[in-house]
Amino acid sequence: MIDSRTGRWWTVVLLAVCLWRCDAPRAVAGLRFPEDVFAFANETVWEYHDDPASGRLGWSKRDPRPPFSLRCGPMARAVRQFYQNVRFDPAAPRADAATYERLVVAVMASDPRHPRTERLVVPGYADLRSFSAEHAALIQAHISGAWSSQLQRGNWRMIFPFTFAHQAATMRKLAREVAAGEAPIVHVLRFPNITMNHMVVVYAAEETPAEMRFLAYDPNDASAPVVLSYDRVARRFSYPRTLYFPGGPVRVYEIYDGWLY
Repeated sequence: MIDSRTGRWWTVVLLAVCLWRCDAPRAVAGLRFPEDVFAFANETVWEYHDDPASGRLGWSKRDPRPPFSLRCGPMARAVRQFYQNVRFDPAAPRADAATYERLVVAVMASDPRHPRTERLVVPGYADLRSFSAEHAALIQAHISGAWSSQLQRGNWRMIFPFTFAHQAATMRKLAREVAAGEAPIVHVLRFPNITMNHMVVVYAAEETPAEMRFLAYDPNDASAPVVLSYDRVARRFSYPRTLYFPGGPVRVYEIYDGWLY
């Protein structure tokens, strides 16, 4: 038989458990593919093709040069700026062209490292995918050129060694960030080899005993995400074969992440 004091003690315990459960962390919604990315892609200045004789990926310069190209970095940054700073309201009436241009300019002027205190509202559209499909020319006109990637403050990092410990720490940090609903931007490279020098937005992670697989938005491909993998045994990242890269090991570091990057 339970006395009144014991009963009161169990009531307090059960109430505390209930409150803890009610206040427990919930799954955080993160960037979605394809809803939260652009409907158009960055066009490469090189045309890539398989070489049947060697089995390698060959390339030749496109002539004429595509009008919207060399924008992987600015596009990755812009996707994050929209993700952090915009709320789409499909129930609201669509606005005029001048209103949408003002909104796009405000988004592009935002700091990719720190969200605005208040989100901008884009009326008449459900997400960035649908908005960018109908306003591609407007958005492209306000996405900065290749110079912004060339002058990105984190570029100093590529010339220094990438240790196994650094890449493992990068993997763990990316996993924490996407679990928290963030959209980290990473510089993927093989410096001094120039076969890979690219920027993508990581938005999800899939863990296995052998590797961590990060799903990322690739500005060069609007149709599907790319998988950036970290091999736990080899302790390095690898990038898959694409139309512009033959696949293989790469080095990775995060950008737009603090005053050094």
